[in-house]
Amino acid sequence: MLRKIGRRTEIKQDKTGLEVPPGQFVTDRFPVLSAGPTPRIDLADWRFRVFGLVRDEIEIDWEQFKALPSVTTDAEFHCVTQWSDLKNTWAGVLFTEVLKLVEPSPTAKFVMAHSYGGYTTNISLDVLSDDDVLLAYKHDGEDLAPDHGAPLRLVVPKRYAWKSAKWLNGFEFMAKDRPGFWEVRGYHMEGDPWKEERFG
Repeated sequence: MLRKIGRRTEIKQDKTGLEVPPGQFVTDRFPVLSAGPTPRIDLADWRFRVFGLVRDEIEIDWEQFKALPSVTTDAEFHCVTQWSDLKNTWAGVLFTEVLKLVEPSPTAKFVMAHSYGGYTTNISLDVLSDDDVLLAYKHDGEDLAPDHGAPLRLVVPKRYAWKSAKWLNGFEFMAKDRPGFWEVRGYHMEGDPWKEERFG
């Protein structure tokens, strides 16, 4: 079944009726794609930092992070390399719970996600504040594997998967947008799969 949505190209549905973004094919596999080697992270040394345009910068360890309220949610996952996995169950902490730990400045409009290994990606605060964005430590009932971002990855279902940063270890709140790792290499600043925002 096909339908038009505004100026978007036609959207197809898979056999269960779920919509598939334009240019994507559906798979039940979960390929491993990374920009560099998989970091090995000792949970005893793991730290998560929130800094930049916030009232009080924080740094928490793994035990403190795991003590935050957790949720389980189903969400799609769309890779810029054109595959989509429409059925994923993630467990972790909602981004909005992290917001409760800090008070962003009224001038904070964007966030840079930082990861072990030096990876970064930029996302607007409005997008991150959506009710399905979480910091995940489980996928489909299992602890995340290191190649898939363990111990923690950002999951932003309404954006291409390069925005769902693996090995997450911090958020930097910013007034102005700034490109991250793939964005400086030509990827789109927004990365909306429904608009096919693959490249800038």
